Amino acid sequence: MTRYIRHATAFCLLLLVALLVHTAWLQVVQAPAYGANPANRRPTIARYAQPRGQILAGGLPVTGSRDTREQLRYERTYTDGPLYAPVTGFASQRYGTTFLEDTEDEVLSGAHPMLSAFRLFDGLTRARPPGGDVVTTIDPAAQRAAFEGLGGRKGAVAAIEPATGRVLALVSTPSYDPAELSGNGPAVVAAWDRLNRDPEQPMLNRAVRQTYPPGSTFKVVTAAAALDTGVVTDVDAPTRSPDPYTLPGTTTRLANEADGCENASLRHAFEWSCNTVFAKLAVDVGVHDMRRTAQRFGFNDKGLAIPFPVAPSTFDSRVDRAQLALSSIGQYNTRATPLQMAMVAAAVAEDGQVRTPYLVERTTRSGGGTVSTAGSPPARQVMRPATAVRLRELMTDVVDEGTGMNAAIPGAVVGGKTGTAQHGVGNSGTPYAWFVSWAQGEEDMDPRVAVAVVVEDASARRGDISGGGTAAPIARAVMAAVLGS
Repeated sequence: MTRYIRHATAFCLLLLVALLVHTAWLQVVQAPAYGANPANRRPTIARYAQPRGQILAGGLPVTGSRDTREQLRYERTYTDGPLYAPVTGFASQRYGTTFLEDTEDEVLSGAHPMLSAFRLFDGLTRARPPGGDVVTTIDPAAQRAAFEGLGGRKGAVAAIEPATGRVLALVSTPSYDPAELSGNGPAVVAAWDRLNRDPEQPMLNRAVRQTYPPGSTFKVVTAAAALDTGVVTDVDAPTRSPDPYTLPGTTTRLANEADGCENASLRHAFEWSCNTVFAKLAVDVGVHDMRRTAQRFGFNDKGLAIPFPVAPSTFDSRVDRAQLALSSIGQYNTRATPLQMAMVAAAVAEDGQVRTPYLVERTTRSGGGTVSTAGSPPARQVMRPATAVRLRELMTDVVDEGTGMNAAIPGAVVGGKTGTAQHGVGNSGTPYAWFVSWAQGEEDMDPRVAVAVVVEDASARRGDISGGGTAAPIARAVMAAVLGS
């Protein structure tokens, strides 16, 4: 009898060991497969079981969470959704996340390991700490000035602080309300379809994801190359620049809209945007030095992120001399995002140095403890300091007495450069109106803001569209908001 009991006991122990081994196999080896199975809704339910952390601008939240009392309990809400959409992106239960909602998702959702005060305990219980907050560098006054300045027009604005690289404004219009995409019901599907079918592309972040021919604003880069290489040593000396200028190796003649461009000095050519002078200067500089200067400013950089990726701005170096001439006045294959052109203006303002722009100042726990801080990124020298001094003079002249007078701010020193970029087959499209600028307040030691504005569909007769008339007033409003904040 005792022998049967021993056998039964051994068999029960064997079954217990088998059960433990099988359970361990499921929980350790098979867990990733079960966790990734689309039929497993536990991770999704856990993700939306608590409020999402906040994204803040100017110390105030521009996001929130709404308790739906449904299985996926909390939906994302937005304050001034269209205003901040290019910064926040959306957090949708159905379509995922974009922009800061995406790159900072670990913090906002509570999944970041540094959010937990008791990491071992939370790991054992699989409890998720409250979502953390993301503090942005955005200046709400500048953001609103840019948004209202663009109004109903299609375009974008980027503003940065030259000394630090902090992004002060990032606006794209037309915009949309990210709250329309937060849930997972039929209304969300309808909104997604409508937004994606809209020919105006309201979900396109034109400030960082769209590149444009920069037109004459690129002449800042060309002027820097000419001064750095010694092709121009005196900004007031005449240049050998015929008007019109026959592009090398062709019979195509490049002309100007301004008068007095023949053999004009760099100062006059910059102030009145003489195409012939800058095209000729670029040919004299050569493709190697033009490409090197453009890349120092940030062109052809495929790795720029703020923290979400920025579309690379491009300067084509596989060009002949005629194509180089056109590329160097911001046409042909030259393309730039508004953020890149704000970096160009910032480099002039900051003695020839530029810092990588960043949008997140710090991340914090829900109780306020710091998780991470950005810190000021290292600066890189893109031109000689003496060149930057000359360019500040030239850009100030543009605003004081040239094509950019609409950007002037009483009591402040403002430098700028206008641009009107042709595009489309045979240049048939409505020209893009550009303005890049920087501003220094009366009591400031250095410029406090650099701005780039592009307007795609300026409301004016084609011949009247200009960066000075269309884009400069928007830049002025943004700069004034920063100086007054």
